[in-house]
Amino acid sequence: MGSASLISYRIWLPADCKRFSIDSSCHWIRVTSALGYRKLQVKDKRIRAKTTMAHGHSSERGEGEGISRAFLSKFPYTPPPWATYLHPIPSHFYSLGHLPTPIHQWNLPGLPTNTEVWIKRDDLSGMQLSGNKVRKLEFLMADAKAQGADCVITIGGIQSNHCRATAVAARYLNLDCYLILRTTRAQVDEDPGLTGNLLVERMVGANIELVSKEEYARVGSVALGKLLEERLLKEGRKPYVIPVGGSNSLGTWGYIEAMTEIEQQVQEKKVPGITFFDDIVVACGSGGSIAGLSLGSYLSNLKAKVHAFAVCDDPDYFYDYTQGLLDGLNAGLNSRDLINIINAKGLGYAMSTAEELKCVTEIAETTGIILDPVYSGKAIYQMLKDIMENPSKWGGRRILFIHTGGLLGMFDKVQQLQPLIGKWQRLKVDESMFQADGIGKMF
Repeated sequence: MGSASLISYRIWLPADCKRFSIDSSCHWIRVTSALGYRKLQVKDKRIRAKTTMAHGHSSERGEGEGISRAFLSKFPYTPPPWATYLHPIPSHFYSLGHLPTPIHQWNLPGLPTNTEVWIKRDDLSGMQLSGNKVRKLEFLMADAKAQGADCVITIGGIQSNHCRATAVAARYLNLDCYLILRTTRAQVDEDPGLTGNLLVERMVGANIELVSKEEYARVGSVALGKLLEERLLKEGRKPYVIPVGGSNSLGTWGYIEAMTEIEQQVQEKKVPGITFFDDIVVACGSGGSIAGLSLGSYLSNLKAKVHAFAVCDDPDYFYDYTQGLLDGLNAGLNSRDLINIINAKGLGYAMSTAEELKCVTEIAETTGIILDPVYSGKAIYQMLKDIMENPSKWGGRRILFIHTGGLLGMFDKVQQLQPLIGKWQRLKVDESMFQADGIGKMF
């Protein structure tokens, strides 16, 4: 362990223990007994036992805050008991997010009688890596490293939260990052600037490759990724391609795990007074998050109905795309039975109406929660609209809204937001007023 400080743990082993061993990373203690084996994860002077039985399912027991994770460390992955039949199961993940994220009640104005809205703050999963994308990247980056990649490629809009998170995660793990960003035909040959997500991407050294919206529509994201991959291979690089939004079957595990997290928060009474949710609401932009949420909710004890508000394309597209992700995990389930997908794109992807932005600003002023204009902002606008138009549909329901982050995207909407945000004036200071000697001097 070198010069690092030594921490000792007192461990009470089960009576049926035959032998135990500690792995080289000091993260796990393996206890073997007649029932199978227990893997005890050691973190923050706490131990949580995970028992694996002969049939391959696992059960957990522990106390305190549960399993904590050393940031940027690689861990072996064990799926929740209800997901062990899925295939393929990831072997490892990197701890990139600050998890678990909290759940708290959200006092939105104008809700029907007895309707409760709670919010899961995945916007607090980190600063540079905040949002839902970090959960997918924990598995995708582990796969990239396992395949010996020296760089990653991904693709998205000019203010893509996923691309920003990928750029940061890649730099954390000593990988170069190439971002194919979609912009307007008028701006495709110009420096993209430093607004919002672009500032973070460029500060961490991401290589920006611009394409026009017309080129993107004509060629498609998969072919564009392949084009850049082939170029980098010719240059002697070892690229790993991550799809739009990190939404493939491997990335889906990020939100299968999120459902495990929610299930544990409810069962372990980390959300005071809550024993269930009727509905889970989330924005949908690429499909991976809703695939994991709906699958996890269906298979776990939560059984909440998942409502996905699509901010681009259309519901039929996402039903089909999500079905492909479920099939890729051999889930044997129909996406249309698991998810209710609602059109919420308004004017189009990343295009905001005045009403949507007004909704976002009013919610920020009344609740302190800032929603991004591209994803969660559109989802909450459409959800509240549907609640107002169909109060009986939502009356008496307990709703969990997943805040998927994206705050940096607000900086791209400054001109539209300016007329909606006031409350400023110059403080009038009488010329006869003088500073008392020694109080509050700055100069």
